Amino acid sequence: MEGPNLFIGIDPGKSGGICATNGTISICSKCPGTVADMVGVLSAMLDIDSNPMCVIESVHSMPGQGVASTFTFGTNYGMWLGILASLQVPYIQVTPSKWMGIYGARPKDKTARKNHLKHLAQQRYPKLSITLATADAVLLAHYSFTTYKLSH
Repeated sequence: MEGPNLFIGIDPGKSGGICATNGTISICSKCPGTVADMVGVLSAMLDIDSNPMCVIESVHSMPGQGVASTFTFGTNYGMWLGILASLQVPYIQVTPSKWMGIYGARPKDKTARKNHLKHLAQQRYPKLSITLATADAVLLAHYSFTTYKLSH
């Protein structure tokens, strides 16, 4: 079996995103608001000739996070896992510290860190319209692409 040729990154937060790249052409989207739209976006990224590999950020609740936002966050994460399984897309779960670690030092302040990650995504994909919502997904897809290519 031939290795993957489509690398997908999913930031499962409600204000997260999804991105797919084959190394040169990339498409990304803010996380859709409904399960049907989530399936539609991912399905549109897959084509008959693709052999996808997905990296989804492995998330958990954080201290100080409200109960409602934690529930929403976990629900979105579970929906993405179910969609990946139902579409038979192989995936790995990667912690934020692991995937962010390949991009070097980053600010501790959340706003500064998010802007830094957006800047890194824009450097790697200057033709792609990248927002704060899609930056992590772009870098997750890039992480998937580069770690696969380095290991093979």
